Amino acid sequence: MKVVTLGVHVLDVLVRPVEAIPEGQGAALVEDIRMTAAGTAGGTALTLAKLGASVSSAGAIGSDPTGDMLVQLLAAAGIDTRFLVRRADTPTSASVLPIRPDGDRPSLHLLGANITYGPDDVPWDALAEANHLHLGGPELIGVDTATRILSYAKEHGVTTSVDLLAPGALGSFEQIESLLPFVDHMLPNEDQVLGFTGEDDLAKGARKLLAAGAGLVAVTRGGDGALLVTPEGAEKVPAFEIDVVDTTGCGDAFSAGFVRGTGLGRTPYEAAVLGSAAAALVAQGLGSDHGDFDLTAADAFAAAHKPR
Repeated sequence: MKVVTLGVHVLDVLVRPVEAIPEGQGAALVEDIRMTAAGTAGGTALTLAKLGASVSSAGAIGSDPTGDMLVQLLAAAGIDTRFLVRRADTPTSASVLPIRPDGDRPSLHLLGANITYGPDDVPWDALAEANHLHLGGPELIGVDTATRILSYAKEHGVTTSVDLLAPGALGSFEQIESLLPFVDHMLPNEDQVLGFTGEDDLAKGARKLLAAGAGLVAVTRGGDGALLVTPEGAEKVPAFEIDVVDTTGCGDAFSAGFVRGTGLGRTPYEAAVLGSAAAALVAQGLGSDHGDFDLTAADAFAAAHKPR
């Protein structure tokens, strides 16, 4: 399976555990500080590579030490980074994530170069040669650019998936409506479905995305698992019972598992189970790249662990 993960790439700096920020010039000791590649494209690429896909990442980052580190981390995971464009005048996107003891993760975020990505940066030939395109954060590059990229992929027989980045409160249907006819798998979280569609009911919001052209919608819901909505109906996919360390990258891991599962010919429900397993494995450690697992291990985890 040849996948292009295109869109948002972020370098995360994670600190754990953080119960409160010290006042003034105060200090606090922590157990762990890590840097990882992340983002709705970068984080998804990490787990896709673990699950056995051949992955190329495409997006915009800075020509700065942060960008150097991001490229190094992706390359070390076996991801082709040739299609990451480097900006001399814009920093690499980065986040500082103080992880609370319960796994919650407030964010201090630098938007950076992600929003500068445009049609001239797209590796069109590589996209046409792929089996699958995963576009992470289309609202950051604009609906016109995102629609052009997705429609090109569909014209060349490439299956497509989309995940959103912005919180639902910042979303609108106009930001995504025109790209939906070119999306096979829409993979947002619950807050994004409600915010971007303007609906107050999750199933109604998902059906609005279907009515606008999306092939199916798999909505992540944290500890409540996922809701899979297709033209045939809706089905709940439970999360697995685990001890959560950090939820960073869990949505991206779900996207990766779902994409990998469908690429293997699994049903949407089976693909969502693989996505939930990948998310559970990532959530048991710090950062989007946590877990030394492959497809066989993820399937074994799903078979051996009970759902919530």
